[in-house]
Amino acid sequence: MRVLVTGASGHVASAVIPELVSAGHTVTGLARSDSSAAVVRSLGAEVYRGDLDDLKGLAAAAHRADGVIHLAFKHDMQQSGNLTEAVDADLRAIAAMSTPLIGTGKPFVGTNATGALALAGFDGQLTEHDTRPGGLRIDAENAVIALADDGVRSSVVRLPPAVHGDGRYGFVSDLIAIARATGVSGHAGEGDNRWPSTDVRDVGRLYRLALESAAAGTRVHAVAEEGITIREIAELIGRHLDVPVRAITSQELQQHFGHFSVFAELDNPTSSQITRDALGWTPTRPGLLADLAQDRDLNGRLNGQNSEAPTTSS
Repeated sequence: MRVLVTGASGHVASAVIPELVSAGHTVTGLARSDSSAAVVRSLGAEVYRGDLDDLKGLAAAAHRADGVIHLAFKHDMQQSGNLTEAVDADLRAIAAMSTPLIGTGKPFVGTNATGALALAGFDGQLTEHDTRPGGLRIDAENAVIALADDGVRSSVVRLPPAVHGDGRYGFVSDLIAIARATGVSGHAGEGDNRWPSTDVRDVGRLYRLALESAAAGTRVHAVAEEGITIREIAELIGRHLDVPVRAITSQELQQHFGHFSVFAELDNPTSSQITRDALGWTPTRPGLLADLAQDRDLNGRLNGQNSEAPTTSS
């Protein structure tokens, strides 16, 4: 299968592209810079130079493909405070790439975050059948799912807050950076809120399975561990960095966590049983805490490193 992958130089793509190539697929990766193009080639993919604003180019690339995996999002725009425009750009890109696939039965695999549902008000353990009528990133998810009515074998992979591997830890990278900056490894309140997690290599395999066999109009969860308490994560970070671990009160949240405070309180337990049963996906890689515990270079590697988490904002 000829597969177009956006966000092709990112952390998740670093597992998705090799997984596709090893399974015999031919991959074209979207790259907007020379450095990104070099990364895409190193992963075994051909390069298509462009970005999410090149709507005609995206449509042409999708037309030439047998399927699309959409990983890209304008995280830089989101981080600069323009989340609404980043969301709108994502919706435009999805429309551009999906239009050539209408009526073909070809697969289009989109991406969302499990945390987006929690931020939109969902409470309890999230399953693949749980939805919301709208919201940031949720509008894009619903648009992809609706393509099933237009003859596209569409699916959406929901990523957990802690996609980890190769010294990168999703949202946990933010917690580490904040602990380094403040000298305290903090958790909101008692720290009983939970984040699901998955090794990026298991995530890569799930994207391939979704591309190859997910039923039209389905949501799948790339979740290996249903929920690890933030207190456990903070305690491990504290041991690694040799800083105190402390509960951060509601009055202190903004001061300690800054813009990350909304995520620090996120409670997002998530099941993937439906996904496992439907696609035969069984995560086999180490869990988040084990990955962190064996990282002897944690302190140095994450000094100044930006997180590439699949936020509602990779």
